[in-house]
Amino acid sequence: MPHTAQPLPVRDRKLGTFLGVFTPTILTILGVIMYLRLGWVVGTVGVGGTVLIVVLANGITLITALSFSAIATNARVGVGGAYYMISRSLGLEFGGAIGLPLFLSQAFSVTLYAFGLAESLQFLWAGLPVQPTAFLIVVAVGVLAFRGAAMALRAQVPLMGLIGVSLLALAWGVWRSAAPVPALEPSAVAVDVGFWAVFAVFFPAVTGIMAGFGLSGDLRDPIKAIPLGSISATLTGFAVYLAVPLLLAAAATSDALRSDPLIWVRIAPLGAVLILPGLWGAIFSSAVGSILGAPRTLQALAVDGLAPRRLARTRGPRAEPVAGLVVSLLIAMGAVWLGDLNTVAPVVSMFFLTVYGMVNLVAALETLSGDTSWRPRIRVPWVLSFVGAVACTLVMFLISPAAAVVAILLELALWAYLARQERQARWGDVRRGVYESLIRWSLEQLAHHPMNPRNWRPHVLVFVGDVEKRLDLIRFGTWFSQGRGVVTVCELVVGDLMTEDFERRAREERVMHVLKREHLRAFGEVDVVQDVVTGIVNVAQANGIAGLDSNTILLGWPDGEERLIEFLHTVRRLERLNKSVIIGRVQRGLSPAPARNQEIHIWWGGMRHNGDLMLLLAHLLTRNPEWRDARILIRNVASNELMRERTQTYLDRLLPEIRIEADVDVKTRSADTTIRQLVVEGSADADVVFLGLDPPDDEADLQAYAARLDDLGKSLRSVFYVMNATVFVGELIETSSAAADRQKQSEKAAQADVEPPVSAPPKA
Repeated sequence: MPHTAQPLPVRDRKLGTFLGVFTPTILTILGVIMYLRLGWVVGTVGVGGTVLIVVLANGITLITALSFSAIATNARVGVGGAYYMISRSLGLEFGGAIGLPLFLSQAFSVTLYAFGLAESLQFLWAGLPVQPTAFLIVVAVGVLAFRGAAMALRAQVPLMGLIGVSLLALAWGVWRSAAPVPALEPSAVAVDVGFWAVFAVFFPAVTGIMAGFGLSGDLRDPIKAIPLGSISATLTGFAVYLAVPLLLAAAATSDALRSDPLIWVRIAPLGAVLILPGLWGAIFSSAVGSILGAPRTLQALAVDGLAPRRLARTRGPRAEPVAGLVVSLLIAMGAVWLGDLNTVAPVVSMFFLTVYGMVNLVAALETLSGDTSWRPRIRVPWVLSFVGAVACTLVMFLISPAAAVVAILLELALWAYLARQERQARWGDVRRGVYESLIRWSLEQLAHHPMNPRNWRPHVLVFVGDVEKRLDLIRFGTWFSQGRGVVTVCELVVGDLMTEDFERRAREERVMHVLKREHLRAFGEVDVVQDVVTGIVNVAQANGIAGLDSNTILLGWPDGEERLIEFLHTVRRLERLNKSVIIGRVQRGLSPAPARNQEIHIWWGGMRHNGDLMLLLAHLLTRNPEWRDARILIRNVASNELMRERTQTYLDRLLPEIRIEADVDVKTRSADTTIRQLVVEGSADADVVFLGLDPPDDEADLQAYAARLDDLGKSLRSVFYVMNATVFVGELIETSSAAADRQKQSEKAAQADVEPPVSAPPKA
């Protein structure tokens, strides 16, 4: 029976540290910049300046490699390398905004390296056409990639040998040089060029760590391979870039280093034979690394739905992303015929740098978030990662401010587009942890800054039976908050939590869906209570966290007088908790657009009870676009002309001091006119009316009081009965203690002359 070859186990098909990470990384680092531009750097800024540039550039790269390693050792990294890490930490919209440009940059990099190799071949064949040669190089790279990542990476091993031979040849040439003229000091050209301009020329040499990360899904053990391979490759490249400037400076003058890009050929024995193969191998291997990384990034984007799903198709036992490879090659080959990619090359570099910066930012945020799931084997201080993120951003602008702006704007546009798509990721990310850490820190700071009238803002808790039926009331709750406080909408379910047959989580999601659909900035929750009265009190007590609790309760108008009486009982209990209460009878379907001639009436009863909160709520209401031009009118009733004049004068002085625009209308009440008649006649056409709320303690009086509230509310469009129970009663619209003192003195002097507060509608 013939022997049948068995497929290799998955582990044996995967790549190890050397082939999967170290080889592509070191070959991309030791690339064309080392051969063709490092001599110019040394000749321009001298050995000292070059060493400083190498240290700074490699420092950024090493920090990025450490950040990558921290993320990789916290959880298994899937296909997509940097995109996978960013999207799993910052969400799909951030990942896509970085991943799509990263894929295009990797595809275009193949073309860029092909152009570089074609141009370098002109050193031997001066008449060689660049475009056709670059096209053939792209095809050759693609053919190698189609054989699989493992085959392509094994083909790079001999190329690494050629680079090693060229380095030894350079050292041999320097050793046998009879009379070296070291270029130790910066040349006069450095003054004209500038240190950072030279730094910008060199920095792309050390941005090769992406080549190893791009194969994360092909690694046998990425948790081990990524840190070991990337850090060792970075340190190896660092050592080489420290040694080569010393060798070049020991064997050539500054002028020769600046003017001759092939100075290596002049120094090394058998220069062209030993140096050019290393140069070509470095460029070709960089192209191979890009063509291996681009389709895997595209594959990861397709898996997450940010690219067509069919681009995630794979082939063969190693699951090669053949669909993504075809697209990457088509882009690279098409870019060849653009003729000149000099304008694209800086932007490509910018995209790579934004990826490095984002990876550093992710590592910093993961550490700061304090998530219990953040347990990397390699721990990097968040400050170090954050410095790396800032450094990447600075380098972007040092290399090309225009290209940096273009890259950032493109990524912001992509992020905005993806954020609007509202894709739901299947995993958690670092953002919630960061928000929770910020909230915790903020709450700790709040504890050290006690509340005072100046800092008070309405945190509104709106109670409803059905969110769909109370949208008008909820809308007023958000208007009263005006983006300054926290608004919570609570659906109360009367029943037993143990026997109630409903999905609480599903109902909360429905509440949040309705709020989001109506563009209402509020949080939703559902609570099961035994009865409405105790339920409102209990939920109001429990709502909030660490001093940031609800202080204003908003209730809708009940269906019957019996429930209204229950609400009034609740008002007294909530008063004991220093929670203000607003009972609103809202005109149904009220969703005003910005318009003229809107009026908000406040029936003023003085500063010692409800007046300050009513005035503050009216002011906040006019800060919303729907009420921007509404007129606030303060109305008051006096029993005689002297009291009318004094009340008018008092309010006219108060309003400019508290900087709230409002008109004042104080009327004298005749003997045969009731307060109810005055309110109805004066405010029947007002869009919103504020009246004080002061329920009596006696049960018999409470029933009559409830009947009067109901009767008066029927005659008005939208009315809010307000009871101010804050700890700052009478101080909410003051801005300083001096103003409060003046107010108290004024009230004391006029107490005998001004009418008592109209805190609630009296008997007709």
